[in-house]
Amino acid sequence: MANDKQGGLMFNALTAGSKITGNIAADNDYRIDGLIEGELNCTGKVVIGEAGRIKGTVICQNAEVLGLMEGKITCHQQLSLRSSGKIKGDVLTKTLIVEPGALFNGTCSMGGAPSEKKA
Repeated sequence: MANDKQGGLMFNALTAGSKITGNIAADNDYRIDGLIEGELNCTGKVVIGEAGRIKGTVICQNAEVLGLMEGKITCHQQLSLRSSGKIKGDVLTKTLIVEPGALFNGTCSMGGAPSEKKA
C-alpha cells in the first residue's frame, strides 16, 4: 500500500512481474501492473496499467483500463477505456468513455450497477 504524502491518499499496487491468483478485497484505490486471476472487489478506483492484466471479475466504483481486462467488470460510476486498453468480456457501468484505438469485444450495459437500489 502506498501513501502519497502530499494528498494523504492511500492506494494499493500490484507491480509488473507479480501475479495473484484468488480473490482480493480493497478499501482503497488499486493499481495493477502485474497479473490478477480471480476477483477484485474495490470500494475505490481500479487502474489497470499498460502492463497490467486481469482475468476474472472486477467490481469497483471507477476504473481506468490501459492494459487488458478479460472477464466481467462492474463499475458503479465511470469506466474509462484508454487507447492502449483492451476489454474482452462484459461491462456494466453508469458511464463509459472509450478513446480511439481502444479494443472492446463483449457486451455493455449502462445506467448503473445492479447493487444500486432505487427507492
